[in-house]
Amino acid sequence: MIDKLLDEAINEAKIGVMEKHGGPFGAVIADSQGNIISRGHNEVLVSHDPTMHAEVNAIRKACQKLKTTDLSQYVIYSSCEPCPMCLSAIIWANIKVMYFGATRKDADKIGFKDNIIYEFLAHKNQILKSNYISKIECSEMMEKYEGEIY
Repeated sequence: MIDKLLDEAINEAKIGVMEKHGGPFGAVIADSQGNIISRGHNEVLVSHDPTMHAEVNAIRKACQKLKTTDLSQYVIYSSCEPCPMCLSAIIWANIKVMYFGATRKDADKIGFKDNIIYEFLAHKNQILKSNYISKIECSEMMEKYEGEIY
């Protein structure tokens, strides 16, 4: 079943490349029985949106279809190890299991910058200047929030 679902993610990546939607990345989300809930491929080029990655697209579609933000009962299959943004989205969606067919080093070899983001998060480079400015209004807003936590 894992192999079949990884093949579905690969097929999704191939569609995206063939249609010139974006890079060679595809993902599917399935239930524990192997039923596919959603599919996504990289659509960065066609959408002009750098966040339209395969995993994010599959998560958005699954959440909309299921009308939930909690995908803890589902598994994600990706053609490549998720970038930091996609990995964060997977964690935010409460997905507990993922499978991938290529590594971030494979993506790095062909020019994708996943690895420099992982290095930034490990404080190994300074690709972004980050500035904290203390604003009491921001802290107060956090303290007063009584909405749903997700």
